[in-house]
Amino acid sequence: MEKHCVIIGGSHAAAMLAASLRQEGWEGMISIVGADPTPPYHRPPLSKGALNGDKSDNDLLIRPAEFYEKNNIDLVLGCDVAKIDRNNKKVILHDGAEIAYTRLALTTGAKVRKIPIPGSGLEGVCYLRDLRDAHQIRKFIGSGKSAVVIGGGYIGLEAAASMRKMGMNVTVLEAQPRVLARVTSPEISAFYTRVHNEEGTQVLTDVSIEQIEGEKFVSGVRLANGRVLPADIVLIGVGVLPATELAEAAGLEVDNGIVVDEFARTSDHDIVAAGDCTRHYNPIYDTQLRLESVQNANDQAKVAAKTLCGKLEAYRALPWFWSDQYDLKLQIAGFSAGFDNVVLRGDATEGRSFAAFYFKGDKLLAVDAINRPKEFMLAKRFLAEGKTADPGRIVDESVDLNDIF
Repeated sequence: MEKHCVIIGGSHAAAMLAASLRQEGWEGMISIVGADPTPPYHRPPLSKGALNGDKSDNDLLIRPAEFYEKNNIDLVLGCDVAKIDRNNKKVILHDGAEIAYTRLALTTGAKVRKIPIPGSGLEGVCYLRDLRDAHQIRKFIGSGKSAVVIGGGYIGLEAAASMRKMGMNVTVLEAQPRVLARVTSPEISAFYTRVHNEEGTQVLTDVSIEQIEGEKFVSGVRLANGRVLPADIVLIGVGVLPATELAEAAGLEVDNGIVVDEFARTSDHDIVAAGDCTRHYNPIYDTQLRLESVQNANDQAKVAAKTLCGKLEAYRALPWFWSDQYDLKLQIAGFSAGFDNVVLRGDATEGRSFAAFYFKGDKLLAVDAINRPKEFMLAKRFLAEGKTADPGRIVDESVDLNDIF
C-alpha cells in the first residue's frame, strides 16, 4: 500500500502538519478530513475581524485552496469521522465511507464548553468556536443593539470589545470575583475591567444567572438577584474542552487531552497528535501541559511531521499567546501557573501600557506585556534560555531591559 497520512481535523495544526510533511520529504498521499466545510483557517480573528465583518472568509484561510492542490493534499471537508479502526488502519466516516491510512494524525482541537442555562436554546444565544458560529452571530449584532456576554475570559472579552466598537451596548457577566481569574493575576484583571469600563462596556462579576429570557428570540438575561439585562444576542464563552472522543473510542491514552510523548506520538506510535487536543510534557516548566494556542498547534505539528518522516526531534517550545482588545495588544510569554509574586514594569492603574513579570520564588515563569513589544520579545527569548530576572530592577524603567535579565 502506498504511504498515506490521514489528518483528522481541519485546524491550524492540520494545515501546518500537512505543509510540514511535504517540506520534510513525505512523498505519499496526504488527506485532511474535517467537519468544517471550509479549508483550514485562522481562528483568532473569529472574535475580532470575522465578527465585525472586516475579514472575509477568504481572508481567514491559512493557505489558499491552490496550495493544497499544488502539494497534492486531498481536502475531505464537511465530513465527520465516526470511528478510527486501528486494527485495520482505517478511518470510517459518518456516511460509512472508509479511508485507509499508514499513518494517522489527530488535530481535532477543542470544542466549546456548554452550560445548562434555562433558555439557552433560544435563537440569538450563541457560542463562538468556528466560522459558522461567527456567521450566526453576525445575524444578531449591529449598532444600537444590546449584547450580553457570559464569561469574562479572553474570548468573551475580545468579542465584547468587538461588539462595543460596533456601537452595541455590551455587558460582560463573570461568575468569578474577577475577569480572567483562571489565567492571570488580579492586577491584569483590574486593568482589563478598567479599560472595558472606559470603553463603555459594563463588567459585572460575582454574578449568578437564573435564566435567559425570550419567546422564540432572546430578549434578556435574568440574574439571580432579579435584575434583567436586555439582550438582542447572548454570547456564551466559558472555555473549551479537548476533542478527544475519537481517540478515547480508539483506545488511545487520554488524560485531559490526547497524551503524546516528546515526539508528538500517541500511545499508538502510528498515530501522532498536535494542537489543542493534546497533553504533552514541557521540559521548560517540567510539567504536563494542555495548551490552547496557535503557537503550540503550529510548533507541535512541525514536530509531528518530522516524526512521521522518521526524523525524531523532541518538542521543546516556550508557550506564548496573544489577545487583541480595543487598542490593546496583550502578548504573553511563558506559562504563569503556580506564580507567587507579580512585579510590574509600568503603571497598570492608568494608561494602557505596562508589563507584568510572574515569579515563583526566584524563578521567572512568564511575562504579560500590554502594548510592550520589547518586553515580550526579550522575555520570550530569555525564558526559552532558562534565564530569570531581577525583580528589583524590573520596576525601575530607567534600567535598560537587557540589564534586568
